[in-house]
Amino acid sequence: MLPSTPRTPRLATTVTAVLLVCASCAVGPDFVRPSAPRVETYLPGTAPATTVVAEGRAQHFASETTVPGEWWTLFGAAALDRSVSEALAGNQTLAAASANLRQSEDALRAGYGVYFPSVSADLGASRQRATPARLGASGPSSIFNLFTLSGSVGYLLDVFGGARRQNEALGAEVDVQRNLARAAYVTLTANVVNASIARAAYRAQLIATRQLIEAATEQLGIAEAQAEAGTAPYTAVLSLRAQLAGLQASLAPLELHAQQADHLLSVLAGHPPTEWSPPDIPLETFALPQDLPTALPSSLVRQRPDVLEAEARLHVASAEVGVATAQLFPTLTVGASGGRVANEWHDLRTATSNVWSSNAALSAPLFTGGSSWFGRKAAIDAYQASFADYRQVVLGALEQVADTLRALEHDAEAVRAQTEGLSAAQSALEITEANYRAGTTDYLAVLVATAQYQNAQIGHSAAIAQRLQDTVALYVALGGGWWNASSPPPGLASPQAQHGR
Repeated sequence: MLPSTPRTPRLATTVTAVLLVCASCAVGPDFVRPSAPRVETYLPGTAPATTVVAEGRAQHFASETTVPGEWWTLFGAAALDRSVSEALAGNQTLAAASANLRQSEDALRAGYGVYFPSVSADLGASRQRATPARLGASGPSSIFNLFTLSGSVGYLLDVFGGARRQNEALGAEVDVQRNLARAAYVTLTANVVNASIARAAYRAQLIATRQLIEAATEQLGIAEAQAEAGTAPYTAVLSLRAQLAGLQASLAPLELHAQQADHLLSVLAGHPPTEWSPPDIPLETFALPQDLPTALPSSLVRQRPDVLEAEARLHVASAEVGVATAQLFPTLTVGASGGRVANEWHDLRTATSNVWSSNAALSAPLFTGGSSWFGRKAAIDAYQASFADYRQVVLGALEQVADTLRALEHDAEAVRAQTEGLSAAQSALEITEANYRAGTTDYLAVLVATAQYQNAQIGHSAAIAQRLQDTVALYVALGGGWWNASSPPPGLASPQAQHGR
């Protein structure tokens, strides 16, 4: 007859198996990424043009074209590339975003500690006076020494997954900070390029305005001479003086804007305005990128930092629902301690000083006045709010791309109109100068034609700058190309770096 199997090991094995099964589960919802938008285009009605041409420079839109990692190099200005590199190396907003990312990563690593037992060691020495009355006995009090040497181990059995959901929320917070850093990276590069374009446009307008002032000054001198000779009314002099004053007054705002662009570029590069000056880049130096991307909406939500950030915040809210749900259930902790206690230091080496204990504690929330229940409902409400915020961010992203596509179409129209106006003004000036040399017109007509030409140049420069800046806006609206960057800041390399992907 075979001996009977002991029941105690069998029971222990069963309990262990149950605990392992429970530990593999976690209450609360498992996060699922929101579905991409079902729309396939950005614009209603008429499809966007696939090619826009102005001034002989065409821009082609193609959905298969990806956003380059260093898209600013497509503007063909080496000095611009150096400005962007300077900003990426010294910008303090980007440095703060990177530090916040590292902080969230370290917080996640700290949260992993819940998966391991906590172990501690204690060494103590005390002198006490005690009375037997505390134990229900009689007798005089006594004074004695107490030396302790002990260690303890404790472990939280995460049966319902509250700790795991908390770490899930910490991991999603890492995603939040990573995408905030990506957004800082994209915003920084766009600001440097936009500020450089604006600076070049302001300086081009300053040059044209100063030429206008010179022409208006000459024109005023002629009018004053004609008024003194009685061949022209004095009202013409007053009109020209007002025009000249207006031109002179327009210089100050242009100079201020150009100087503010200088200061902005210095600060973006991490330098005080007194210690660093941006390079001079004439407006005509900027090339117009020809092949422009138009990523599908389904791709847009997987590459824009603000959408990914909103998705990560939604993940945090989902994990918090699990944390709040776990608080409705019991918690189980186990532990043990052991050591030696003696009245004399040398007695700690004897076996008679050994002490030990083991414990298990089950804590169940029987009544909390509704705080746990409504805390979970509040977490669910927060998740629903985060989901609405996510959808709004997606809608805003689609709107921004749609606006930029239309803007580039209208920019091309504006450049064409300004180019035609500039060409007509130049032809009128050439004809007027020829007539002046032939003696068929006076010099005043030349000055008027020159003023018209300079005004046309100012309008043309503004249209060119707007087209360049809207091109920048398209790259930013499509995510900024951070996933294709050859040397991005640490932690921003690729979508695969996103936690939990």
